[in-house]
Amino acid sequence: MENPIISWLFETDAVRVCPEGQPFWYTSGKLGPFYINTQFLYGSEAAANSLLAIIEKACAGDRLAFYDQVYSQIEAQLSSCPIYARLIDLMTEAARGFHADFVSGGERRDFFFSMPVARRLGLGHLSIFKDLSTVYTDAQGVSMDSASAGLAGKRSVHIADLITVASSYVRAWIPAVRALGADIAYSLAVVDRNQGGGQILADAGCPLTTLVTVTPDLFETAHRMGRITQKQLDLVLAFIADPDQFMQDFLLTHPDFLSREIAKGGKNAQRAELCITSGFAPQAALPR
Repeated sequence: MENPIISWLFETDAVRVCPEGQPFWYTSGKLGPFYINTQFLYGSEAAANSLLAIIEKACAGDRLAFYDQVYSQIEAQLSSCPIYARLIDLMTEAARGFHADFVSGGERRDFFFSMPVARRLGLGHLSIFKDLSTVYTDAQGVSMDSASAGLAGKRSVHIADLITVASSYVRAWIPAVRALGADIAYSLAVVDRNQGGGQILADAGCPLTTLVTVTPDLFETAHRMGRITQKQLDLVLAFIADPDQFMQDFLLTHPDFLSREIAKGGKNAQRAELCITSGFAPQAALPR
């Protein structure tokens, strides 16, 4: 039986595979054939962007009102979007196997998943913000200063949207929870990009469980489902086998690509220039 989440990822555009000859820019200044926006499993890009805007506004306001402002939107979406509701059911089922005292989630995209799972598990939720401040909301939905929530000695399951190299955990989430005398004992994510984050989390003492891992089988299944073409599958498999070689080969076979990207201006130009200054592009592909 195929994993239903694979179909949902493509149905909601949470995973997009580029057309041949049009790879995506990543923020690093590198190129790749697919992009993952796990938050689109909320229903659609438009719906996810709407919630992100609400999260950003709530983060900038009264933090004790943050949870109520965000969760009210999530609750409404759970009632109207079957894909999102079923995904949260699967995440809740996975989390039931952990012996956690509360759920934690980090600003911003973790909240799409950590808040509803905490509510369904009947556990409190620790909201961790980028400035490392935290707010605890108990199982009844009452928010309080986390320093007075009695979390010392407790263990959380941290729920994330996407794991790449787990840099947010190391930089922010783990230190913020430890500052309260608690620990992240488990990690649960929707998607693992399979780029080493799982090992980093295991070494940090919060082993990762994930619903989907980015492997060739993920895209081969998507191809069987008719979600991507054979040419798109070939691009992805080449990238997974050797991301740097994929980029080198593409730029060498499209020697005008960087020049055209710079001419577009905006983010395309910024990424192309970053690619050049970072030394990612072969000499033969540099603009003349």
